[in-house]
Amino acid sequence: MKLHGATALITGAGSGLGRELAADLLQRGANVYATARRPEQITLEGVRTLELDITDPASVAAAAAVATDVDLVINNAGVSFGAPLVHGDLDQIRRTFDTHLWGTLTVIRAFAPTLAANGGGGILNMLSAVGWAPFGGNLAYSAAKAAQWGLTNAVRLELAEQGTLVSGVVLGPTATEAMTSFAARMDGGDALLSLMSAPADIARIALDGLEAGKTEIIADSASATTKASLMGAPQAFGLEMLA
Repeated sequence: MKLHGATALITGAGSGLGRELAADLLQRGANVYATARRPEQITLEGVRTLELDITDPASVAAAAAVATDVDLVINNAGVSFGAPLVHGDLDQIRRTFDTHLWGTLTVIRAFAPTLAANGGGGILNMLSAVGWAPFGGNLAYSAAKAAQWGLTNAVRLELAEQGTLVSGVVLGPTATEAMTSFAARMDGGDALLSLMSAPADIARIALDGLEAGKTEIIADSASATTKASLMGAPQAFGLEMLA
């Protein structure tokens, strides 16, 4: 997919990986809608800001009514509460799935007609290695990311007929504000922090893969090792996967 001259919409672009994706796209000559639940927090120059809560269908529909020139949608918005599934707070678990699974699908459904009208375009979903190998400190997030990975593969088949490229970027621990805060609260967090990828590097790899037409982009060694482990028995995500 050619990014120079493209018009992209990024969810969760107020900080972290979303902000780096927006900045990289601008450098590649793309036009960018940067969206967030609180768009006043978006400080990156050169983007058009939109309010967007992907868990609110009315908010998604309103954004789609404005951004009718979009030919790339990047589903980056996410939440993480560190909730377990069996004994965790059910409201937090539901919100995790509402964001990563249902929110992603709501955005795709809203923008698919726009992408078709604009020549097909592309969808890029930000996935996680813990969707393949659950992380013990954040199991609801792991399960939701596994569902988002399955959604990505299914939507790819459904949208192929309209010429839309659907790609997924699988990444391991990345030094976003949310991830570094999470690592600071966990045992062994210092080791995890030292092995995290820089968000700017992940953004570059993701967009390079999209331009190359890849449907699955493995962003780091953690994701590569985790994918290779799927041939064996299920296992938990461990720091050895970051080596």
